[in-house]
Amino acid sequence: MRQRSNQPRRATIFDVAAEANVSRGTVSRFLNGEPYVSDSAREAIEKAIAKVGYVRNMAARNLASQRTRSVGLIVHEPHSVFLDDPNIGAILLGTNERLSEEDYQLVCLIIGSDRDSARVADFLRGGFVDGVIIVSAREYDPIALAISEIGLPAVFVGHPTTPYDIPFVGIDNRTAARDITHRLIDTGRQRIGMIAAALDRDSGTERLAGFQDALGAGFDPALVVDYPLYSHSTGVDGMRALLEREPLIDGVFAASDAIAAGAMEVLRESGRRVPVDVGIVGFDDSEWALRCQPLLSTVQQPADLLGREAASVVLDLVAGRPPANTGTLLPTEIAWRGSA
Repeated sequence: MRQRSNQPRRATIFDVAAEANVSRGTVSRFLNGEPYVSDSAREAIEKAIAKVGYVRNMAARNLASQRTRSVGLIVHEPHSVFLDDPNIGAILLGTNERLSEEDYQLVCLIIGSDRDSARVADFLRGGFVDGVIIVSAREYDPIALAISEIGLPAVFVGHPTTPYDIPFVGIDNRTAARDITHRLIDTGRQRIGMIAAALDRDSGTERLAGFQDALGAGFDPALVVDYPLYSHSTGVDGMRALLEREPLIDGVFAASDAIAAGAMEVLRESGRRVPVDVGIVGFDDSEWALRCQPLLSTVQQPADLLGREAASVVLDLVAGRPPANTGTLLPTEIAWRGSA
């Protein structure tokens, strides 16, 4: 004897049609946003949907259209950085806002290890998303190889070195780093060092290159320390290392605001006043910049707009429309505050 299920029966399109006293075809046209549905029928259908508790079966719809209406946001960072980095949060929110305008769902995929990379690649091969946006990709990133092999529509936030024809949305890190270092030099600093980070990706290498451009013949490689991550702990360790190498250091370019905040803590602990003894600048204009005392001079990076623009590009690719540009650089500005 068949057991009766305890689950309530799901309302169907036929229930909506019966309650609204219209045909099933009229309900279908209404749900698909098609014309030729009168105002009175539209009102009756809306009331019927609310009354019977109809929820559209998206799985069936997606199966028919061979679309998931989902886009993956792949963040190649350890979990700790993902949670602490305000830029990633802003990119995520900007991406989600743009996708939601087109009724697409955001699926967040975090790669913090090689095992994660393999797992995410398998997930993508399963066809669970229509396209992907890749944040913090490393040079010759293996996830880019997997995406290229799958043939999945994709866009980078940033511009990593890769042999694959994947469009990107980013900023001119090199020029921005050069400009803010010039501004630091103009305050009269003589011994300027840099706490660099993430040299395995384009943003890190370009910020270091911009710093070197600004200093020119005065660049001293001994006054550069580098670490894997844009993190507060990088700033703490890096500032201690710079003070050991050059006790008379009077200027610091930190590759991110989180790094600058960590560096400023060490300067205070060592009795050095910011900006009287040491001027310091950062990069991002994230929440970290406003937590610092004095407030941090930094490069304003439009993280939310990067997310929105990347989402627009991937939506075009999913729809079969070639993007207007395969590489888009958004403008940056300098926010000059009290730290330098």
